[in-house]
Amino acid sequence: MISATTGFLTGLSLIIAIGAQNAFVLRQGLRKEHIFPIVLFASISDALLIIVGIAGLGAVIQGYPLALEVIRYVGAAYLAWFGVSALRRALKPGSLEAGSGSGITLGKAIATVAALTYLNPHVYLDTVILVGGIGNQFGDERWLFAFGAATASFVWFFSLGYFAKLLSRFVSSPKFWRVLDGFIALVMFSIAVLLLTYEF
Repeated sequence: MISATTGFLTGLSLIIAIGAQNAFVLRQGLRKEHIFPIVLFASISDALLIIVGIAGLGAVIQGYPLALEVIRYVGAAYLAWFGVSALRRALKPGSLEAGSGSGITLGKAIATVAALTYLNPHVYLDTVILVGGIGNQFGDERWLFAFGAATASFVWFFSLGYFAKLLSRFVSSPKFWRVLDGFIALVMFSIAVLLLTYEF
């Protein structure tokens, strides 16, 4: 449960942020346009990147056991930095605007979400390297961690797509992001401490 729960909270904390991908999914949800293929593509993409991170870094760590300790401390430092960044955002909150515009075809919608996913360098740092590195700290339970992280992606994107009208009332409010970023900071600091102190 610790592995899966930590994976879920890590994945959710990293994916919930003001960004172009979330804004696009929210926009399509509000327009009720190609919602299912878009949220499914985004969720599966995240899950694949998580698997690549867990499996790829796992192979590296098997050859270089010391890498696990390096990743532990570098990962904790990055989580702490992410937490500080979230606190700074909480002090100066923004908002997530869906934007407007005319309808687009399914092909263009998928191409857009693919570009926003795979052409974003942060996705490789956060999803592949960070999530993969943290997940491998759990040894034989790393795939439970991966399951938790992937589940977070499915929960977030499907919620954002199908409950867009409800969520849009909140994500357009700076107060909402102040509270959410404060929570994200708390989660990031907690996982950083877990990485440094827990005997996996």
